Amino acid sequence: MHHATDNRPALLLAMSPRVAGQLLLDRHRERLTALTRTDPHLVAHDLASPSPRVAAALAEAEVLLTCWGAPPLTAEVLAAAPRLRAVVHAAGSVKHHVTQACWDRGIAVTSAAAANALPVAEFTLAAVLFAGKRVLRSAHRYARLRAQHDWRAELDGAGNYRRTVGVVGASRIGRRVIELLRPFDLRVLLYDPYVDDAGAAELGVERTGLDELCARADIVTVHAPQVPATRHMIGAPQLALMRDGTTLINTSRGSLVDEEALLPELVSGRLDAVLDVTEPELPSADSPLYDLPNVLLTPHIAGSLGVELYRMADQALDEVERFARGLPFADPVLPGTLGHSA
Repeated sequence: MHHATDNRPALLLAMSPRVAGQLLLDRHRERLTALTRTDPHLVAHDLASPSPRVAAALAEAEVLLTCWGAPPLTAEVLAAAPRLRAVVHAAGSVKHHVTQACWDRGIAVTSAAAANALPVAEFTLAAVLFAGKRVLRSAHRYARLRAQHDWRAELDGAGNYRRTVGVVGASRIGRRVIELLRPFDLRVLLYDPYVDDAGAAELGVERTGLDELCARADIVTVHAPQVPATRHMIGAPQLALMRDGTTLINTSRGSLVDEEALLPELVSGRLDAVLDVTEPELPSADSPLYDLPNVLLTPHIAGSLGVELYRMADQALDEVERFARGLPFADPVLPGTLGHSA
């Protein structure tokens, strides 16, 4: 039993135990223990048929600290958690575990999407600048030729001066990409149906339609959320509008690009691509994506990994501290925005 004067909120960790091991350093566990009544080494992975220890902690919990591998918070789970008032998610999207039952009960939700946006935007910036210099193609060609060659002639027209970058989606990540591109001599176009001319002017970009963006940009980078309306938004018509040598960057979700339409454009060498996500997430073993010299294929690494997880943990614990002090979340997730956000 806790002492009557201990008014720290009760907290339970709910995520994959492996993720908890990567997310939380000793300093995070110490901070959690100072802010809340919690067992920082108890990680609940199954809330539907919990162990007695987890069931007892769930019954007391006022806050759940979640991350990747969090179990869905169904009406049944909530019934076993009568005191639960808040979910603090130490990662991006909450769609995998925060259900309608949570919103119906008025549970406050926050996520570390802002922290997770930063490494994705950094990866994108690197991809944009490397694409402009045609780094991938020349690295492959150099490895194959292993000889003196007139690279200046071959790369005539390459470079990053006054290139046009098309950003699809003014999501958190899209906005951060726009910010990171500011110091460079680049023209930035934006397609986002939720941003008006005033909003575009504030971001310092030119608002265009999607087709116009595809036709004008040297580099197209996709940062829209995965929702039904965005499935295959970059399809055969959009790819056909892209000029020869355009680079398509996708760090969002594989489903936003029609891969069947994209493959022939890549195999022919007409377009280049930087793909951190695909559909399916693991391309089949015989996919040409693995071997094409004009494709940089990475295994979904743009988002937080390694030491970058600590940034998400830090942001989540800042929110736990706000909750413990009776303050509203600095970065709440609002149910009304989930229809057009990640």
